[in-house]
Amino acid sequence: MHAHSTQQSEPNRQAPEPPRYLRHPGALKKPLTPSAYEHRKPEETVLHGVILRNLGACLSAAEERSEHGFGYPAFVGREFKKYLDCGQLRRGFVRVKCAECPNEKLVAFSCKGRGFCPSCTARRMSNTAAHMVDNVLPALPYRQWVLSVPRRVRFLLATDHDLLSQVLDMALRKVFAWQKRAARRLGITDPMCGAIGFVQRFGSLVNLNCHFHNILPDGVFAQNNNGEVVFRPVPPPSKRDVETLVKQIARGTEKLIAKRAQREFDDEGPALLAQEQAKSLSESSFGGGGKFKATEHASRRHAFFFGYSLHAERIVNSDDRDGLEKLCRYASRAPIAKSRLSLADNGQVVVKLKRPLQDGRRELRFGQVELLQKLAILIPPPHKNLTRYFGVFAPAHRYRADVVAIGREPEETASPEAKPVRKRGLPWAELLRRVFAIDILKCDQCGGDMKIIAIIPASEATEAILDHLGIDTHHNSTTGPPPEVGAA
Repeated sequence: MHAHSTQQSEPNRQAPEPPRYLRHPGALKKPLTPSAYEHRKPEETVLHGVILRNLGACLSAAEERSEHGFGYPAFVGREFKKYLDCGQLRRGFVRVKCAECPNEKLVAFSCKGRGFCPSCTARRMSNTAAHMVDNVLPALPYRQWVLSVPRRVRFLLATDHDLLSQVLDMALRKVFAWQKRAARRLGITDPMCGAIGFVQRFGSLVNLNCHFHNILPDGVFAQNNNGEVVFRPVPPPSKRDVETLVKQIARGTEKLIAKRAQREFDDEGPALLAQEQAKSLSESSFGGGGKFKATEHASRRHAFFFGYSLHAERIVNSDDRDGLEKLCRYASRAPIAKSRLSLADNGQVVVKLKRPLQDGRRELRFGQVELLQKLAILIPPPHKNLTRYFGVFAPAHRYRADVVAIGREPEETASPEAKPVRKRGLPWAELLRRVFAIDILKCDQCGGDMKIIAIIPASEATEAILDHLGIDTHHNSTTGPPPEVGAA
C-alpha cells in the first residue's frame, strides 16, 4: 500500500533520531533521517507505461503463437493486470487520519505480486530479510553457496518445479555431508546442519536463469554434555572441496533429470510458456558479448564442471547483522529495478547494467513488447515457495527453537494460558520504518499518531471521496486512455 498526503508537510520540521536498525537497503550501515512518505506514482515510471501500452498486444500475440490459442497461462496475465492497479488510489485505499490535527493520508492498495512489481517485490524482499535476521538466523558466521546449472538444466527447472525442489534438496544434502565429515574429523559427534535456500529464476540480463543462493552457517550444531544445542565452527571449504562438491551435485542432478526424462508438461509449464523459456535460453541475441567480464583474480572457492558452477567465497561475520540482512535482500531480490529502466528516442526500453559485458556494453535495449515477453517467462508459478528452510532451520525440526535462540536475549516468559502467536512478517508500516526510515503512522504536521479510520474498496464511494478531497487521479487510472507514445 502507498500513501498520499492531503496536506503539505512543514519543510524544516525537526525529525526524531532514528532507531539503530533503520538502514537503507543500498547502504545498510548508514542511518537515515526519518522523512515524510510521498506517494510513489507508479503511472509515471517507464515500466508502468510500457506495460499499460503493450499488454493487450503482448497477450494477443501470445494467443496467436500458441498451438491451441490459449496464450500464456492465466497467472501471467493476472500478474500484469494486478501490477497496473498497484498503487492506484481509484482502485481502493485505506484512509489514515491524525488524532491531533486535520492531517490525513490515503494509502493505496498494493498488488502483492511476486513477479516484477518494483514496490511489492521490494517489500517482500525486505520482509524476508528482516524475518531471517530477527527470527531465524542466530548471530553466527554465514557462508553463501551459489549454485548455477547449464542452460538445458535451467529450462527443466523453470518448467518443472518438482525437479527444481529435488535439485535444491540434493545439492544441500551434498554440502551438509561435507560439513558433517569436517565436523567428525574434529571429534564432533552427531553434527546437525541447516540452510536457507533462495530460488532465483532470473539473471542480470533480464533472462531466464534458474539458480540458487543458499545461506549456511559456517559450522554445525551439536549437543554439549548438558544436552544444550551449541554451534561448532568447522574449517572453511578449500578449492578442492568445492571442486568435489560441484562434481557430486552435477552427477546427482543428471540422475534426477534421467528419472524424469519422460515427464510431459503439466499446468505449470504450458506449451507456449515452455517454448519461450527455451528460446530465452538458446537465443544468441547478445552475441559473443552476452557475458560479464571476468574478475582479475579467480576465487579460491569457485569451481566449474561442464556448465555447473558452485561459488562459496562470500562470508558474513557473526557480528555483521547488517551485512547478513543485506545478503538476504540480495538473495530474494526482484528481477528488474525501475531505476535501471529508461526509454530511448526510438521507443526501445534501455536496461542499464551494473557491470559491462565482454564486448564493453553497459546497457541492453529491447522492444516494448519484447520486454513484456521476457518478464512473462520470469514470473514464478503461483503457490510455489521461492524461499526454503532446510535442516535445523526447518519449521518442524525438533531443535529449531534451540538453534534460533543461540546468542539471543531471552524473551519474557508468557503466561501458561497465553497461546503462542505465529509471526507472519513485519507490518507494512514497520517495513517502511526499517527500510526507508519512514514512519507512516506518525503525522508529518504535528508528530501525533495516525489512525486508520476507513478501508475503502474500489467503488463509487472511492470516486466521491477523492473528488471531495480534490485529488485528481484520472490521469493514472488504468482504465483511461494510454499515453500517446509509440511502442517499439
